Amino acid sequence: MTYKLIAIDIDDTLINDDKKILPGTRSSIEAAIANGVVVTIATGRMYASAKQLAKQLDLNVPIISYQGSFVKDGQDGSVLYERSVPIDVAQELFKLSAERGYHIQAYINDELYAAEENDRLLAYCKLSNIPYKIEADFAKLASIPSTKLLMIDEPEKLDLLMEELQPRFGDRVHMTKSKPNFLEFVHKEGTKGDALRFLANYFGCTIEETIAIGDSWNDAEMIEAAGLGVAMGNAVPSLKEIADYITASNNDEGVKQVIDKFVLNK
Repeated sequence: MTYKLIAIDIDDTLINDDKKILPGTRSSIEAAIANGVVVTIATGRMYASAKQLAKQLDLNVPIISYQGSFVKDGQDGSVLYERSVPIDVAQELFKLSAERGYHIQAYINDELYAAEENDRLLAYCKLSNIPYKIEADFAKLASIPSTKLLMIDEPEKLDLLMEELQPRFGDRVHMTKSKPNFLEFVHKEGTKGDALRFLANYFGCTIEETIAIGDSWNDAEMIEAAGLGVAMGNAVPSLKEIADYITASNNDEGVKQVIDKFVLNK
């Protein structure tokens, strides 16, 4: 198979534990692009954060962000694909968070909003290297379309909450976890798999001619959709179970190994 499009997750996939893109990975990506392969990022991060990583690799192609809810061209800034959390679901999630004391963040027009400044918000923004806005009247934001909503709490609490909310909202939103303590809500058609299928069509290739590389629960849809779905060596067990291939870890240049083997034929 000749692969024409590669979508790579950022955290714990493209970057190592020190949040760096290793030189060998960078070199293999550059070689793939030189051979005519489209290489893009597919992340749960907001576009503004993803764009910072894309610049490091000189990627001037559409980037998949917000779990697949937002695809924006890195060159001319045009929005190619966008889905928002249904407003009625957002309103219920805002109410539930207020009643139970969950920390919830809203992403509107590629800006991050929270009701108050706390350790969870600050830790998240440090990880993603993005600013935030505090909105005291947070409930009013529920009436504005959000690209994504994110709850941050203890993993066990979020697992139980996800189980509780699935029957209630599962037909209207996609719920996933990018990290054990992050529970994310996007539109039902806002997964990385949806965005990958969109980009394959956009670039005129088949889904069989795509590679998707990831490590976490939120990568499952694109791993299943891609012609070659790859799980990192450090991936969660459930992702390894559905992957076509398991590569090395993010600290051992697993992305490079995939590109060298399946694209550059080294």
